[in-house]
Amino acid sequence: MSELRDSGISQPEVLAAIGRTPREEFVLPRDRHRAYLDRALPIEREQTISQPWVVARMTELLEVGSEARVLEVGTGSGYQAAVLASVVGEVFSIEIDAELAASSRQRLERLGYSNVHVRAGDGFYGWPEEAPFDAAIITAAAPRVPPMIVEQLKEGGRLVMPLDDGERQSLVRGRKRGGEVPLERITEVIFVPMVGAVRKEP
Repeated sequence: MSELRDSGISQPEVLAAIGRTPREEFVLPRDRHRAYLDRALPIEREQTISQPWVVARMTELLEVGSEARVLEVGTGSGYQAAVLASVVGEVFSIEIDAELAASSRQRLERLGYSNVHVRAGDGFYGWPEEAPFDAAIITAAAPRVPPMIVEQLKEGGRLVMPLDDGERQSLVRGRKRGGEVPLERITEVIFVPMVGAVRKEP
């Protein structure tokens, strides 16, 4: 935890959430001994789990409270959703890989994260039945902001995601104002690419 503080993570709620989330439950069995290293690790289906600092920073950038309803695109093994679940009211997480979605749902249920809802689907379209959301977080690098996610954000809602411009990936954040989400670049990052309609539809 001191490493996260030294790296600029300052919100007590986020530090506490990272501290009580059993990261060893979200990595491959062979990597359990490395679970608390501050590095990305492989998970099922050729995906990765982000390093704790990235998860903490993205959570912090959302600037949401304990009653917030948050949309997550890219469940992965469920680690980011689990951290969020300790900070916000409800998490609605979408995973495009149906097998990964099923295993993550089972894992989160087994660990008692009753305020996390996981479904399989293309996160480009969001989760319209549960909109509007107080915030949205995308955990895979996309070439653009999915417009339907912007639509499903409340006015004033925060978006945090890695944006891929073809040469580099940047962690960005924005707040919805007048139906638009102007973006602010935070830092360079490396994420697996977001796949699906985000790379096909205009």
